[in-house]
Amino acid sequence: MDIPTFPTIQTPSIPLPTADVPSYIPLVVPPSDLREPEGTEPAKTETVQPQTRKLDIPIIDIQMPLPSPEVMVTAVTTAVAAVATTTLAQPFFDVIKKRVQKFLQGKIDKWKKKRKVSLQK
Repeated sequence: MDIPTFPTIQTPSIPLPTADVPSYIPLVVPPSDLREPEGTEPAKTETVQPQTRKLDIPIIDIQMPLPSPEVMVTAVTTAVAAVATTTLAQPFFDVIKKRVQKFLQGKIDKWKKKRKVSLQK
């Protein structure tokens, strides 16, 4: 018996994978007992508090804070738009609802008739 010789198979060379590792600049957190150096004074900053408008209710002696005009304009505009949209869209939805109900009721009635006929046979 003649057995043919097989050629030698080279082992494939697979390169090692590489990855781009993300890096970041570390965040420096000051210690919890941080104090100013002696002989220095803190910087003086003036914070301006916005004036809050208040509404005096005389009967029960309560002052109620009022929102800023920008907030009031936004709230009123949103409320008016919502009411107008609902008021104008309601009749259209009522008509569509009635037609869909009639259509579905007709389909249900046809199904009941077919079912009744098939049960009688």
